[in-house]
Amino acid sequence: MKRTTRWILLGSLSLLLVGGITRAILHKKAIQTELAQSSASVASRYVALQEGDWITVQPMALIGTVPVTGTVKAVTTAMVKAKVSAELLRLTVREGDTVTKGQLIGELDPQEYQARLKQAQEQAASAKALYQIAQQALDNNKALVQQGFISKVALDNSISNAASSFANQQAAEAAVELARKSLQDTHLLAPISGQVSQRLTQPGERVSIDGRIVEIVDLSKLELEAGVSPQDLVTVRIGHPVVLHIEGLDKPVTGHIARINPTAAAATRAISVYVALDTQAGLRHGLFAQGAIHTDQLTALALPRSVILSEGGRQFVQVVRDDKVVRQTVEAGRSALAADPNTQRDAVVIILRGLKAGDRVLKDNVGLLAEGTPVQLARQPGKR
Repeated sequence: MKRTTRWILLGSLSLLLVGGITRAILHKKAIQTELAQSSASVASRYVALQEGDWITVQPMALIGTVPVTGTVKAVTTAMVKAKVSAELLRLTVREGDTVTKGQLIGELDPQEYQARLKQAQEQAASAKALYQIAQQALDNNKALVQQGFISKVALDNSISNAASSFANQQAAEAAVELARKSLQDTHLLAPISGQVSQRLTQPGERVSIDGRIVEIVDLSKLELEAGVSPQDLVTVRIGHPVVLHIEGLDKPVTGHIARINPTAAAATRAISVYVALDTQAGLRHGLFAQGAIHTDQLTALALPRSVILSEGGRQFVQVVRDDKVVRQTVEAGRSALAADPNTQRDAVVIILRGLKAGDRVLKDNVGLLAEGTPVQLARQPGKR
């Protein structure tokens, strides 16, 4: 009886052991199956890319560019200022009016300066009369000293009086010329030909000396003043072409570097360059412009600036390698344009390090993908 019980117990334990081993094996197979299904599911979640979603990096013939921004200015401008202090009687021009050099455009009250001229003329007449008297006395004394009626000292006094009277006459005549000029300065004349851009004083107001009345600009010659960093200025030369875009104008404005300032600005350390602009309808003094100077020609790898991303101070691009997305760190250089006029002339950035010819870089329209994301590139026509 005891032996039978023992065998029953041993058989039960064996069955339990076999069942446990079987369950373990089945559980392991279930886990393996689940992992395989999960991997297959992950592999199936790829990003399909069309042919226009990436750029194949290749060496390009480029024109180096230096970006510039600034304000269009007239090369020749003039501020009509009051040369005498007086009330502004009349002003015959307004903003936008065209004037010619020497044209009378206004008048200051001349009464005070007419009176000063008359006073100076009377003083000059008096000085002239005194000189004539002194000169006549000198002539008489010369005859008397020869006859021995007066001494040599008296003659010397007559000579001195005549010289002093003559000097007084000359000073009085100079005062007349000054008074006459002051009277003439009450007439406001246009110093250059051009258009009135500002009218700063109204009739009835009293203006002081050097008070601003009217500004005139000559639109026949326009230029752009722009600041360039010392690093960019290394490639800039006088005569380099410039292409600018101005809001409101359909066509770009062309020009060339006319002058380069020899000194840097104290605040920004930028050097001013002056762009002579070609004549074009619609250009105005004071318009804001932005564009680029076309400098040297070179061949290099380049990409649109929009595909270069930043994260944590690091610049990178999304590259497709082994059908997966890789974030490749790059070092970008200066801006440039494609030298081929048939190529779209959008600005690109020269890639100094990080990429090689043949790399496929995702465009910005794809968006930011997680590194390692599987991708499937669309097949090009004619290829299998």
